Amino acid sequence: MYGLFRGPTHWPPVTVIVGLSIMSVEQIYAPVREDFEKVNALIHDQLASRVPLVEQIGQYIVDSGGKRLRPLLVLLSAGALDYRGDQHPTLATVIEFLHTATLLHDDVVDTSELRRGKKTANANWGNAPSVLVGDFLYSRAFQMMVEMGSMRIMDVLSEATAVIAEGEVLQLVNSRNPDVSEAQYRTVIHNKTAMLFQAASHTGAILAGAEPRVEEALRDYGQHLGMAFQIVDDLLDYQGDAETMGKNVGDDLAEGKPTLPLIHAMLHAKEEDSQVIRRAIRKGGLDQLDAVLSIVRDCGSLDYALESARVEADKARACLEQLPPSDHRTALELLITLALERSS
Repeated sequence: MYGLFRGPTHWPPVTVIVGLSIMSVEQIYAPVREDFEKVNALIHDQLASRVPLVEQIGQYIVDSGGKRLRPLLVLLSAGALDYRGDQHPTLATVIEFLHTATLLHDDVVDTSELRRGKKTANANWGNAPSVLVGDFLYSRAFQMMVEMGSMRIMDVLSEATAVIAEGEVLQLVNSRNPDVSEAQYRTVIHNKTAMLFQAASHTGAILAGAEPRVEEALRDYGQHLGMAFQIVDDLLDYQGDAETMGKNVGDDLAEGKPTLPLIHAMLHAKEEDSQVIRRAIRKGGLDQLDAVLSIVRDCGSLDYALESARVEADKARACLEQLPPSDHRTALELLITLALERSS
């Protein structure tokens, strides 16, 4: 699984990575293997609570098989700049707690029942406990930030959490609205997803004391990587399957989310087909799923979304030219391939 990282037999499964060999996946994680172990231990230590339900829900979601990409970005970014201190596992844990809190809240807002192939926390324990444990994780993350003592890191992460919350609200406002533009869609995914990728690589650079030019490059790398990751995620909603994705095909359509494949198809389909998609977004549900799948494929909308992700990936790759050659930089490059070629 991608989650707990106990040795070479626990590398991420190659079955969900189309374009990367086992050796390539190992190259991504190998430079930070020991640090990753420390992060996993710290995550479980910091989940300690006097309230058993907090620990139970917290342990459930952090052990649910996530890739830990955001804390990985912290470790690789700091390592690429030859950071020799001991605060990077703490920062990586902070980033993971912020991400996990957003997942708990997001699943409640979306009334999701499946994530990574497992029942969501809200499906198991209800909405109220999920929201409150999400609040606990946010609070714990800020406690750890204070202990780190870096005002610059606190500034970046406090701004990021505000932007992420705005992204969640924007997505809610845009729900079931077929008139959302591609620019509006990009704002949502930047705020909701790319912002925490950006904050992870940016704070890793800050922790390592990067010069401004390099700090900016790593910040922008995280942003473009996050954009590529989310565009591919939205693409997979129309061509994946529940077994590999951990969610059902058409989940975004069922929630009335106007994602890039639909936005492109509405602009390029015949008028009658465009109206089919517009009605499906307004209504939500899956009554028109087969028709919508056919339309987005016929219009080349999946290809357009993939090409859009590739553009972001190329921008991310260009940012890495500011870094000296190292295993950490190679791993950051391979993460771009992972974002593009994954199937879940």
